[in-house]
Amino acid sequence: MTRRPVVRHPVRNFAALAYSDAVKAMQEKLGVRAENAELEREAGSTEVTPALAEYLATRRSFYIATASKDGQPYIQHRGGPAGFLKTIDAKTLGFFDVKGNNQYVTLGNLSENPRAVLFVPDYARRRRLKIWGEAELVEDDRAFIDAVTPAALNNRFVPRAIRFRVAAWDANCPQFIPQLFSVDEVEAAIAEATAAMQERIAALEAEVKRLKPAKGTRSKKR
Repeated sequence: MTRRPVVRHPVRNFAALAYSDAVKAMQEKLGVRAENAELEREAGSTEVTPALAEYLATRRSFYIATASKDGQPYIQHRGGPAGFLKTIDAKTLGFFDVKGNNQYVTLGNLSENPRAVLFVPDYARRRRLKIWGEAELVEDDRAFIDAVTPAALNNRFVPRAIRFRVAAWDANCPQFIPQLFSVDEVEAAIAEATAAMQERIAALEAEVKRLKPAKGTRSKKR
């Protein structure tokens, strides 16, 4: 059965989805409504751009927020090899789904409320992106499931996947984002620094050898 989309009209930017009447009232109360009203009039990012696709291709972790039909919120962490959140086209992302703790809160929420938000951080570079849209469980499209299954899973059977329709996205400021590095990033940095140091040592040793007088050519004192 095909579910009618919740986002039935084009959006100019993320504010069309995030700024409810209650949000606007709070902005008014806190004295920032004017600047946000200006933001609403600006054209924002509503498709997956090459820059966003490149960013997602480096990520190994993100969070997906969903809610039940009654509005009970839930957030779940998703992880995998770099780039497992795959760009399918300018409006579609996808990622694999495998057995976890058997609670299936995210999948249950999506079965009655497709609205979802992806929160994709890059702690090393202190960046974070928010992506609004609608998500659906894919179980009967083997081609799509295979397309979003990373080769790094070593032929593990993936029974289903999530298709995410992008409505809008936005980047947060880096304020208060802790700068954290993964083990892979630390090891890569150490390897790069070690290689650079070894190259420098080799260059200095070659320079010393070049400047050192050849044996038997040292001047004798008179």
